Amino acid sequence: MIKKEKYPILEYSSQKEGILSRMTNTVKTTEATPFPERAVFAFLKEEVIKNFVKSYGGEKICEHHTVSKYFPVYKINFKGREVCICQGAVGSAVSSEIVDWMIGHGVKKIVACGSCGALEHFEEGELLIPTKALRDEGASYKYLPPSRFVELDKSAIKVIEETMKEKDIKYQECVTWSTDGFYRETAEMIAYRKKEGCNVVDMECSALAAVAKFREAEFGQVLFTADSLADVENYDARGFGRDAHESVLELCFDIVLNF
Repeated sequence: MIKKEKYPILEYSSQKEGILSRMTNTVKTTEATPFPERAVFAFLKEEVIKNFVKSYGGEKICEHHTVSKYFPVYKINFKGREVCICQGAVGSAVSSEIVDWMIGHGVKKIVACGSCGALEHFEEGELLIPTKALRDEGASYKYLPPSRFVELDKSAIKVIEETMKEKDIKYQECVTWSTDGFYRETAEMIAYRKKEGCNVVDMECSALAAVAKFREAEFGQVLFTADSLADVENYDARGFGRDAHESVLELCFDIVLNF
């Protein structure tokens, strides 16, 4: 059933199966399918991911093909459990496509990690747990009916917070603004989003949360602060949170084991 609206982006089909849902655009490098049910989806440099996989003796099990790039899926044995990892593609459209595909290959529990822009005065590298995301992107509207926010899985949030407490890691909960318009984060729009309660800005969280809800998978995300848009007159790129990459990645593997 299609819910028709004035604007196409808000129109929603409740039909579960898409025409391309069963398409396999992969190159299998082993017979290890389906994928492990636990996965980390990391918006980090490819080198960071490869080094991590190598340190645990992991292997590439599959590739997701796009026109511009292939996205390898690796499997590692992490503390006695199989976990797969894939690099996140920037933007809601491609990232949601990859996560939907991974779920179709057997993934049921996902932790994503990546950077965000600070809309308030956060220090660089602070760890944040989004509890809801404002849906200012396109992909989420193909998975859930229109709404202003998507709530993240409360049970996943609880696991993330408990894991951080066990490790004595400081964190804060946050509301994130997920947008497709990287160059349209204007001063007036930032002020508007802050009034709605958004603390940070990212490009994928609301879409990934929507995919997981639609496909009935568990999903949570860990964000770390990168650049700062808190002072719109003095944008500060800082180090884009690069110093947090390795530690956040290992943290996410610990978290997904607790799902």
